[in-house]
Amino acid sequence: MHKLEGRVAIVTGASKGIGAGIALRLAADGAKVVVNYARSVEAAERLVMTIRDAGGHAKAVQADVSKPREIDMLFDEAALAFGHVDILVNNAGIYEFGDLASITPDSIDRQFALNVKGLILATQVAARVFPPAGGVVVNISSGAGVTPIAGAQVYSATKGAVDSLTRSLALELGARGIRVVGIAPGIVATEGTSGLGEEGMAPFVARTPLGRVGQPADIAAAVAFAVSGDGGWITGETLQVGGGLRL
Repeated sequence: MHKLEGRVAIVTGASKGIGAGIALRLAADGAKVVVNYARSVEAAERLVMTIRDAGGHAKAVQADVSKPREIDMLFDEAALAFGHVDILVNNAGIYEFGDLASITPDSIDRQFALNVKGLILATQVAARVFPPAGGVVVNISSGAGVTPIAGAQVYSATKGAVDSLTRSLALELGARGIRVVGIAPGIVATEGTSGLGEEGMAPFVARTPLGRVGQPADIAAAVAFAVSGDGGWITGETLQVGGGLRL
């Protein structure tokens, strides 16, 4: 029997990269999955078809989770399609690189609006609509939340905030049977990191005890564990999933 049979998951920012890997794994484990995307409609629909072709259940829903009204719509569409929601994976996020002098008010607002505000507001709705038996929120953080990256000061700050929110939300929501777990990837091969190339990845690989770049499936496996019954005694913790890398 699939571990997540009867469960319904929303994965934000799931059209590609880590989010797509998570959606694929949760569907393979038996969950019905809402593939959220902001702009990449074709990639989202391809992912949905891949899941359905494998015998799973999925629906693509467009929503910018930095906008409260669109978050409400996302959950409404999920409930309409699958009846309820009991897993939320807060994966949507952005990063911008540059030195201190290059940081602008707009770049700060963009990154905090999605990486922090959107996470809080999506979790707020999830806590309101989860069934009485509870549910699970997974926050995709980053190793940068613990060891910040020079040249990604704002992004690192948002992920530090995510780690703090994982703990504080777990403390509040535990009495309602809602677990909140953080997953912090290291360097992962995605569309976003492909521009680094093999040469750009080499310094990270050299500092990774397991000696390779991570794959979306590595992160997805950790998420699948966290939301399953096997992870049922874990809440308020952020698991470092980076092959031992410390950025």
